[in-house]
Amino acid sequence: MPDWPSAKPQTAEESVELLLPDGQRVAVAIQRHRQARRFKLSLDERGARLTLPARGSLTQALDFLHAHRSWLAQQLRDMQTVHIPELRVGHSTDLPLRGQQLPLCWQPGRSTRLQQQGNALCFEVRAFEALQGQAANSAIRRALRDFYEAHARADVAHWLPRYRDGLPKAPSRIQLKRTRSRWGSLSWHGTLALDLALILARPSAFEYVLVHELCHLIHHNHSPAFWHEVEQRFPTWRDERDYLRQHGLQLKTRLQYLLG
Repeated sequence: MPDWPSAKPQTAEESVELLLPDGQRVAVAIQRHRQARRFKLSLDERGARLTLPARGSLTQALDFLHAHRSWLAQQLRDMQTVHIPELRVGHSTDLPLRGQQLPLCWQPGRSTRLQQQGNALCFEVRAFEALQGQAANSAIRRALRDFYEAHARADVAHWLPRYRDGLPKAPSRIQLKRTRSRWGSLSWHGTLALDLALILARPSAFEYVLVHELCHLIHHNHSPAFWHEVEQRFPTWRDERDYLRQHGLQLKTRLQYLLG
């Protein structure tokens, strides 16, 4: 079959070459993970990667790759068309927040911080005159991360009370961090981790991911019973899942460029 991976890896950490429907050839790293429960294909700045569950066979992995060629081709096209201008002091005119591009102004300040003023953002920058026109330094990126994290935590605090009923317990801790592929995770100790890039997405998508992870407090799997719990709490979850599948790579890439 001409579009099949060209060779089977001899170990679980080698790679195969996959011919995509548009004629492009792409190397896909194959990695087995003992905690993985299903086959998972992902793409980030490191390239394409297929994760196998502990008992998954390489034959099944190649079948999975073949079935997802079109998805991978679309993700590669999206990555190649993402153009993100560098964040420059005094020059950048907008920043993403909650699914929108908000106008951005710059001004001198005693400290470096980002604030929201109505439907606009304002960056106060220490030593503004000396830095004007330059790429964002570590202090500016740190202030931007602090701003995004504060707004993400505010959103979670706003939504969480809606979904506490029916949960066996509350999350023991909530973390916001940058992730390469997942949008959220829940540890066995009850720590709920969310991707900071969700604050760039439309709020309903962020809320869906929160609900998804909260439902793992009831079922630590993706069984029909788990999805029933999600459906009961968030009936439009499919729309948000599709949104994240379509725009997720752009959102993660955008945050990566902004925060360095």
